[in-house]
Amino acid sequence: MRPQFTTGRPALVVALAALLAGCSAMHLSNPFAGKGPATATTPAVPAALPQDRHSYARPEVARVTHVGVDLRVDFERRVLSGRANLDIQTAPGAGEIVLDTNGLTIRAVTVEGRPADWSMATPDPVLGSALTVKLPQGARRIAIDYETSPEAGALQWLTPEQTAGKRQPYLFSQGESILTRSWIPTQDSPGIRQSWSARIVAPAALRTVMSAENETPEGEPAGEGWKAWRFEMDKAVAPYLIAIAVGDIAFKPLGSRTGVYTEPAMMDLASSELVDMGRMVDAAEALFGPYRWGRYDVLVLPPAFPYGGMENPRLTFATPTILAGDRSLVSLIAHELAHSWSGNLVTNANWNDFWLNEGLTDYFENRIMERLYGVERAKMLEVLGWDEWMEAIEANGGPTGPDTRLQIDLTGRDPDQVDTDIAYNKGAAFLRTIERIVGRERFDAWLRGYFDRHAFQPITSELFLADIREHLVRGDAALESRLMLEQWIYGPGIPANAVEPESDRFATVDAMVDKYARGLTTASGIYTAGWSTQEWQRFLGALPKDMPRARLEELERTFRLNEAGNSEIRFLWLRLAIAGRYEPAIPSLEQFLMAQGRRKFVAPLFADLVAQGDWGRPIAQRIYARARSGYHPVTANSVQAILSR
Repeated sequence: MRPQFTTGRPALVVALAALLAGCSAMHLSNPFAGKGPATATTPAVPAALPQDRHSYARPEVARVTHVGVDLRVDFERRVLSGRANLDIQTAPGAGEIVLDTNGLTIRAVTVEGRPADWSMATPDPVLGSALTVKLPQGARRIAIDYETSPEAGALQWLTPEQTAGKRQPYLFSQGESILTRSWIPTQDSPGIRQSWSARIVAPAALRTVMSAENETPEGEPAGEGWKAWRFEMDKAVAPYLIAIAVGDIAFKPLGSRTGVYTEPAMMDLASSELVDMGRMVDAAEALFGPYRWGRYDVLVLPPAFPYGGMENPRLTFATPTILAGDRSLVSLIAHELAHSWSGNLVTNANWNDFWLNEGLTDYFENRIMERLYGVERAKMLEVLGWDEWMEAIEANGGPTGPDTRLQIDLTGRDPDQVDTDIAYNKGAAFLRTIERIVGRERFDAWLRGYFDRHAFQPITSELFLADIREHLVRGDAALESRLMLEQWIYGPGIPANAVEPESDRFATVDAMVDKYARGLTTASGIYTAGWSTQEWQRFLGALPKDMPRARLEELERTFRLNEAGNSEIRFLWLRLAIAGRYEPAIPSLEQFLMAQGRRKFVAPLFADLVAQGDWGRPIAQRIYARARSGYHPVTANSVQAILSR
């Protein structure tokens, strides 16, 4: 398990500050320089980085620099099988390398083409098993023959009935945070960046896509009924960003370097909804520097995908719940695109510093939305983010709760099962606070330089602080005091210099909420013509949770909320209906929970049902029994934890 920092300036921070004082490039030396194969972008693992407590790897002894997999997709057995070839670097005298696995069946291990001694440790329920391979001096390559488990946490196998087209099975992966080890034996830590390549053999009727350059756009014959697909990622990335999907997948270009993949039945809606992707890339580059990954495509997945989106390089994975028909939810695409800088280019070295990925990305997303859709839309999104931050504080022990810090202690916990709204919304508020104090022009110059200085490198809160002090604060004690940097990162709750955002359009909505809550108007008297999704979110989210049945009936009768096609609006309505035990909404609730597996929606709705005791728990249990087979393990595990309370 890895060491953890506490609030304030721990000893490691002092050591880092001293070490970095004379290092303008902000990177520490590579203990493996000249000792093994590596691509041009394979970074050093700084010797002073904290041990990743969610990985068994010991990169200071031996580390993986490149992963090459050759796998066959078996839909009948729901497994991937084949070989992983690992290029490695070793420190002088290294006698072994430790890899991360979870549920893999290891058939054989060779080092430099010769059978190797290896052992698999007793599995931990969160971390899986350490695979230790003995190494002769000078070893450079390991080969592992293996097979995944049908229950691999990263892999979701769908029957044809669970897809939009209903004709073909479908497979997709979700590696974040520590699930890649369930389908690839490697050092599964975000701080150990690796280039990778793949050859995937799959049924010929299906298309394979991955988060890398496709070297065989139409596949190549691999025996009767099979095709092979080859992919190459020449840039070193965190292992959780290696992603695969196999299914009835079509492609439509949306520009010279953007396009959309999805099932044919969803292509018209998806391509229309995502038509602004090229403009988003242009806007992002204008803000914070060149896009360094070649293409930016989006794969709109079947509804079982557990997240809104996943920022896999070159190929964002996205939920179909963003397809509202009016492009009102495309901020999610702006968010995943922003990860091409904050997360993919500069990556949190461990999951305790998850905010360095998500907080910076939430801030960057809002800047893209402002540039494309105007200041007021960006302001509305900012206010909604603030509200989510306040809710997350209450859900995590209140203003003094340790999980309301940006850098949190995940010791002994699965990072996928820890509330992350703090990382997103407090992190974004932190950056907006810095921008407000120093001015946008100065802040933008620092942030663009930050991405350049740390490109293709892991980052920690301590390195972030060292960078901002060297390149933005520059010894200005008064500015340092105003920024309250350490209070934001290491302190709980809301720092004193945080400023709640405001929106003129929300002020009008809030007046409507007040009148309706006090019975001064009926639902038909609420003027909603031209409301954006964000205004509806504000309205439904602000209504009292104890409204009587008659008021809920009036809302449904006036706005037909049980039939809302916009997932964000319907979600908030269903939360109101559950709070009011409004039985006529239960069929809509069941259909919504059966039709998609996005954890953002699914987990809160099940939690709301359970909170309703003898009325809600039986409904939750009945729906989950039917919906479980369509949920990704990330979502299913969250729901099971809720039902076991």
